[in-house]
Amino acid sequence: MQVDQQVRRSWLAHATAPLGNPARRDGVAQAADHAEREALADRMRAVDENNTAWLRMVIAEQGWPGEKLVGPVGASHAWLIAQHADRDPTFQAECLELLRAALVAGDASTGQLAYLTDRVLCARGEPQIYGTQFWTGPDGYDSAEL
Repeated sequence: MQVDQQVRRSWLAHATAPLGNPARRDGVAQAADHAEREALADRMRAVDENNTAWLRMVIAEQGWPGEKLVGPVGASHAWLIAQHADRDPTFQAECLELLRAALVAGDASTGQLAYLTDRVLCARGEPQIYGTQFWTGPDGYDSAEL
């Protein structure tokens, strides 16, 4: 979870900063900034893939790592890994079903279910239910279809 959040904070800082050094708006500075953003995006994808593989192994051995098994902090970390498993939408949807069952058993958070539900729906190109997913696009703020 710490590596996940660290790489995302770094990527977000670069993704939201203007390209190029304000004092040097030449193509070299802009290319360097773009390359750094792309390297951070690659790192984020690698972290997500490693975390997804780890969570898949945990689930195969222990079932969903809910609060009763790993405590509230550990359960939150497991949810975050599932939330960021975008490169494996089938597994992410499986996690949603496991999380839903954990919620019914009193072993998960309603907020986690809302976020993962919307994430899975967006990946399928379907409208969100809770409106938790958004991103910024080239023209500024965009939100996923509600």
